[in-house]
Amino acid sequence: MDGPHPVALATGAASGMGRLAARRLAAGDALVAAIDVDVDGLAETARRAPNIVTYRCDVTDLDAVESTVAEILDRHGVPARVMNAAAIAPTGRLLDQPVEQIRRAMEVNYFGLVHVTNATVPAMVERGHGELVQFASLAGWLPSQTFGAYSATKFAVVCFTETLAHEIAGSGVKVCCVCPPVVDTPLLDQIGPNGPARFDEMPRLAPEVVLDAIEVALERGELFAFPGAGTKTLVRL
Repeated sequence: MDGPHPVALATGAASGMGRLAARRLAAGDALVAAIDVDVDGLAETARRAPNIVTYRCDVTDLDAVESTVAEILDRHGVPARVMNAAAIAPTGRLLDQPVEQIRRAMEVNYFGLVHVTNATVPAMVERGHGELVQFASLAGWLPSQTFGAYSATKFAVVCFTETLAHEIAGSGVKVCCVCPPVVDTPLLDQIGPNGPARFDEMPRLAPEVVLDAIEVALERGELFAFPGAGTKTLVRL
């Protein structure tokens, strides 16, 4: 990231990967615009971190996203890094899940990411540098039973991000799509009893490993980051 006090923007910042990303960026001396719908969670994220500025915003609401990003750009300038981490993880057999639940997952995980990307990246391209980090998942490459709705959103994120990266190649904006396996965050609490067989026995990746993999991919100019031992091999297979 550029400058002595770069600006960063992180969605889903009230918990999980979004919170950890915001805190790590703030610890690195960035001024972080933390976005989420959960005001209490945002307050906890910003506790004892004076350079985290919180914004309540529903990423599924395009007007709200455009208004919030416009305010951030006006107050703080163009972000040096944007991290799209907002996500939900409804699980269950597809024919048993209410269509509205499947639609909601796509609105948050995919369209929320699209809204924030389209509101921020043009200014980064115009400036000629920046970093865009999109949180996808190993589930965006390998579908599994009861994860159909969630996986579909992450497949969409992978496709959108790869296409965008090619379209803005040479602009100076680096793009990273991070695709971890199961990560030990509160998002797992949403899965409950509807996860696939033996899900509770699957190893959990530490969130810090995911954040480290992002930094390595950005440094190397790699589009995809596959954190965890064997993750990249599994995708290739």
